[in-house]
Parts: sequence; structure tokens; C-alpha cells
Amino acid sequence: MNIDDIMKVLPHRYPFLLVDKVIQMDAQKIVALKNVSINEPYFQGHFPEYPIFPGVLQIEGIAQCAGILLMHDLSEKVIPLFLGIEKARFKREVRPGDQMIYEVTLQQSKGNVYKLHGLVKVNEKICTQAEILVGFKKG
Repeated sequence: MNIDDIMKVLPHRYPFLLVDKVIQMDAQKIVALKNVSINEPYFQGHFPEYPIFPGVLQIEGIAQCAGILLMHDLSEKVIPLFLGIEKARFKREVRPGDQMIYEVTLQQSKGNVYKLHGLVKVNEKICTQAEILVGFKKG
């Protein structure tokens, strides 16, 4: 999926759309990427002298990938809702010029609530990992 396809699925837009391309996807897993550029607005304050891509936005990127994975085949209009974060760990910093690879896998679902495991990697090294809960609201 390219950016046009992603924007047909997700309601997010600049500066909060944090997925640039989907590399692969099946019913259980999505692999996507985000190119990190110094021109992004959060680097003005996080941190001007040593810019680091915020960890909370890495988690949001995982959640957006989860939304793409779960919503790409839906015929009805829904809004993805972030319901929870568990076991979040930040292992390495992400800097401008890096390419983040998201790997998000569906773990289980119960009704309209889905539990997923997400990783953010740069150069094959894990930077962030978390388990998240996602639900949907009819749009």
C-alpha cells in the first residue's frame, strides 16, 4: 500500500499520519515503514539540540499500523480507538534520517477489541515494543 491507499483506510493526516508505506500484510501481520525527517514539527521541541523521535509517537505509529491491518477490508465506516498500552519498552532512540520499520501482529480478539504486539525497528534493531488494545466506533 502506498500513502494514497493508507489515507483511504486511516482518518489521520499530517502531521499525525505516521505510516508512509505498507511493505507486506496478511490477516495476522502488517509490516510498514516511516521515513523520519528533520523537517517534522515535533523536532522543534523534542529536542532542538539533539532531535529524537518521540517514543509516544512510535507507539501511535504501531496503533496506526494496527488500524490499517484491522480496517483495510471493512466495508462500513469506523473510527479506530486506542484502548490501551501494555508492556511498552523503549530500547533505542530514533533519529532524523532513520527509517522505522513497524511490525504489528494480531495476538487475539474478543468481540470488538483486538490485542496486538508491535515492534519498531531501525536497521534490524528493536527500538520500541508494546502490546496495544484497539477497538472501533461506528463512524
